[in-house]
Amino acid sequence: MSRPFLRTELCDMLGIEYPVFSAGMGPVAGGAEPVAKADLVAAVSEAGGLGVIGGVAYSPEDLRAEINKVRAKTDRPFGVDLLLASNFLEKAGSGPTSATVPTRDLVPAETRDALMKMAESLGIEWIEAPPPTPSWTVPEGKSYAGAQMEVLLEEKIPVFASGLGSPAPFARALKDAGIKIVSLVGNARAARRVAEGGADIVVAQGTEAGGHTGKIGTLALLPQVMDAVAPIPVVAAGGVADGRGLAAVIAAGAIGAWCGTAFLVSHEANQPALQKQRILEAATEDTVVTRLYSGKTMRNITNPLIQAWEASGIRALPMGLQGVLTRDLLHSIRTAGRDDLLMNAAGQASGMLQKTRPASEILHEMVADASHLLGARLSERVQVQVAV
Repeated sequence: MSRPFLRTELCDMLGIEYPVFSAGMGPVAGGAEPVAKADLVAAVSEAGGLGVIGGVAYSPEDLRAEINKVRAKTDRPFGVDLLLASNFLEKAGSGPTSATVPTRDLVPAETRDALMKMAESLGIEWIEAPPPTPSWTVPEGKSYAGAQMEVLLEEKIPVFASGLGSPAPFARALKDAGIKIVSLVGNARAARRVAEGGADIVVAQGTEAGGHTGKIGTLALLPQVMDAVAPIPVVAAGGVADGRGLAAVIAAGAIGAWCGTAFLVSHEANQPALQKQRILEAATEDTVVTRLYSGKTMRNITNPLIQAWEASGIRALPMGLQGVLTRDLLHSIRTAGRDDLLMNAAGQASGMLQKTRPASEILHEMVADASHLLGARLSERVQVQVAV
């Protein structure tokens, strides 16, 4: 069977065949490793899209190793996603949450105690998690994100994506290295900020998206971001999981789509079978936005733990510190065998997913259906005449 054909400006900018990213998805289910590792990234890139490593939790050494694993599997372009939240940019030794990987002594006792009581109410015994393996400390005078960024610059990766924050602190170095900059945003104000900060491509991510997300729906957000950053091209994210969604956002003016949930259930996605199955079984209404797991708003498949957190009134800590707190919580949950309470990031598109498949099959079906819709179906269903 011949491969589908669908090209936009994005393909020319990045040297790819199809205008689809697989999102740089980070750790889920209380694990230390990301969903988007070399197997998924290489599979998507080899199939014609652009796979993105979820790099946020990696030490510099492990990040370099993962980049090399991708290169061993494909010679096609790929990307790395890091988070540029403000506390990830603080230099080690410069402040109370500075970029040593945050430790328990920085977590307020009252917040920890409240979360421990919440866990006990669910029958979970609180057990502190062992240190990450391998653990790492940011060198004095460097930031968490800066230490990771040095690896990307040394390796001259094709594409850098910032899932949170502005690329401004690193934009000149990235451009000098020939690395394209992709920035995700959830509103027009953030879009203008990343455009001014050096983004080559802006991703308008609607609230439908899984993981870290904002408050505005994709089709309401997309034109606002396009207007805010023109002539910088815009990619759409949030709710795009098949060819219909891809065709819709391209018709609306996007040059492509950033897709996460569709690839969460791929064979190559690095997450437990239970988490994949919960996504396949979920209805759209089963996803909720919570600050429980990271301190930032994040869409997940709901569970009794999230429901208890939302009802508790406990105030989330800044990103990084909240992760230290919930690492102990998730370790306790794993120890208790309650995997149904683990983090299970997924978007509202969960309701349309039916089975696990190879990433290449997901991508090719999405592109083929979008190509057919844009090239044949619309002309059959819609009559237009351009006014002169």
